[in-house]
Amino acid sequence: MPSFMIVVKENASKLDMGVVKEGRYLLVPFFTLYMILFLYLPLLPHSVHCQCTKTPIIFNFGDSNSDTGGYADGVGLNFAPPNGRTYFHQPARRLSDGRLMIDFLCESLNTDYLTPYLNSLGPNFTNGVNFAIIGSATLPRYVPFSLFVQVSQFLRFRSRSPALTLNGYKDLVGDEDFENALYTIDIGQNDLAASFDNLTYSQVIERIPSFITEIKNAIWVSPRGNQIGREEILGTQHWPTRMFAPKLALLARNATELDEHGCLQPLNNAAKTFNAQLRVLCEQLRRELINVTIVYVDIYSIKYDLIANASNYGFESPLMACCGNGGPPYNYNANINCGRTGYTVCHEGSKFISWDGVHYTEAANAIFASKILSTHYSLLNLASTSSVTICEFYLEKRQRNLVLNCRED
Repeated sequence: MPSFMIVVKENASKLDMGVVKEGRYLLVPFFTLYMILFLYLPLLPHSVHCQCTKTPIIFNFGDSNSDTGGYADGVGLNFAPPNGRTYFHQPARRLSDGRLMIDFLCESLNTDYLTPYLNSLGPNFTNGVNFAIIGSATLPRYVPFSLFVQVSQFLRFRSRSPALTLNGYKDLVGDEDFENALYTIDIGQNDLAASFDNLTYSQVIERIPSFITEIKNAIWVSPRGNQIGREEILGTQHWPTRMFAPKLALLARNATELDEHGCLQPLNNAAKTFNAQLRVLCEQLRRELINVTIVYVDIYSIKYDLIANASNYGFESPLMACCGNGGPPYNYNANINCGRTGYTVCHEGSKFISWDGVHYTEAANAIFASKILSTHYSLLNLASTSSVTICEFYLEKRQRNLVLNCRED
């Protein structure tokens, strides 16, 4: 599991989000603003269920963890039931029983769910765009829909949308909106998982710097790189994480590779190595971006705690998929995915962490977000940095370019 980073502008003793005026545009990956403990939004605590008075513009980049329909739009299909059963009561082009983290983020900020970039049927981009696509990774760069491709899509949207808006087109984003936007990113899981498919542990570790390099390259998309000729240029970051335990356990060659909670140690150790290198990158960025504050949040601990202490959160089977095939202990069969002939599905998804062996249930997603928002897992405690509320921290008064990087699984 990865970590979580916030990049904000610092103004004297008061935190203030802003555009980095150094010929670069900093995309701050942020992930999730929601906290429902056992599935129901009304249970959100005050600190999360804030009353924002200003609706943000959100641009999201990532993979299946935050894809709200991009893959379905791209290939012209929808996912079969029981996907979407919990909240939407029908398949909603998401790989979950309900809402994703990005959906809760939008709800918490009082804005509509994000429209996928590939949606060609009456799209509404007034509140931002979702570039996330199922299966995306950082490498290889030029394979749809890698992080590089998603950033390229954003840059095209960035260059075209303001001009079209001035010409009278609606449902797009104006020039100033980009400078005040909230940028989120959740990607990297597929890089790490694919590496373990055909490489040894030591070879996977050797590949991690290449992932970090892609992150750094994406952060600094310079005007010199034939992108957009403005002072502000897009920058992104990501990190891979431990894939969901049921599937990883099936990949174990022997029981000695599993820890006391049934998680695959080699992949977890690789994720820790990745996070260590990510922290080095964060420190480098702190030196380079002297007018920003970088906060590193430990997502690995958040996710691992949920599995290790599942019963404390109301979950009964931390390593078993709600929807799948094969029964206990994992109910996971790569050949019979959720929705395919032969699958079985649990009665109460709120008692399961895993939805299909790879993706999370709505209930689990909610808890992850609550932990993130608590700020207890950040190296710099945001709560002690400023007296403003969560909504004020993200949205009030000044230009806000916030990037919280959070890696799923």
